Amino acid sequence: MATTATGGNLISQTNLEVRSTGAPVELVSRRRKIVSPAAGRGLEILGHAIEYLADEFSLECMERDPHVAPGIHPRIIAIELLKSRNREIYYSCPDSPTLGERLMSWLHLQSD
Repeated sequence: MATTATGGNLISQTNLEVRSTGAPVELVSRRRKIVSPAAGRGLEILGHAIEYLADEFSLECMERDPHVAPGIHPRIIAIELLKSRNREIYYSCPDSPTLGERLMSWLHLQSD
């Protein structure tokens, strides 16, 4: 589950992702991210676009053109592209330091 933020806040995401094969794949990092306002806004816009396309696709009751193979519907391709870009933006954000890292940094500053 991902939560969105737009003000440089921390957001978290589950540690498993399901690929098109249906098998869960562990993600690179389970740590929270520090999301800049610009990245947060991008994630928010992409999330709305993904939701809109998914809603429109479901409202069509999955009517398929007989010439389009299952799973290759143009809206599904668009959704997958947007999801890919969403992950790219999210993973480009820096990791938030852990409590231990913050404590060590604070202790290091105190000893100087």
